[in-house]
Amino acid sequence: MTETAKDASYLTQDAYDRLRAELTQLTDEGRTEIARRIEAAREEGDLKENGGYHAAKEEQGKMEARIRQLEHLLQNAVVGTAPADDGIVEPGMVVTVEMFGDTETFLLGSREIIDEDEKLDVYSEKSPMGAALMGAKPGDTVTYDAPNGKQIEVKVVEAKPYQA
Repeated sequence: MTETAKDASYLTQDAYDRLRAELTQLTDEGRTEIARRIEAAREEGDLKENGGYHAAKEEQGKMEARIRQLEHLLQNAVVGTAPADDGIVEPGMVVTVEMFGDTETFLLGSREIIDEDEKLDVYSEKSPMGAALMGAKPGDTVTYDAPNGKQIEVKVVEAKPYQA
């Protein structure tokens, strides 16, 4: 597996466009605005005890981290339409599973796919459970090793494409 394939994340075209717009906003207006705020705080004098300066620098650090995260995600994204509605578990599917006698429903893939106001849990396809579920169909039972070393059985109840 190549480095790109290992780091790749599935994104819908809508999610890709939304993240690209966020990156553009952060690198253009965001950087300009934070630089202006840092300069204004710097002009207030003593930087050691200047709360506005330190807050602006902290915000700048967080913004730059988000920019790096978005650049990496977009550079390594596999962009496409929603997966086929064939019941086979793959990134971009809303999966309902049964484990420990309870059912749980979640999106398999990147949390960047999902709308901000959506209340659906998201599990990575690279997580132990996500990797075990890849390719499974309703009725299939898969087993994966939990971080505590125990083996956990998960039964696939349903898998359908995520609709934003």
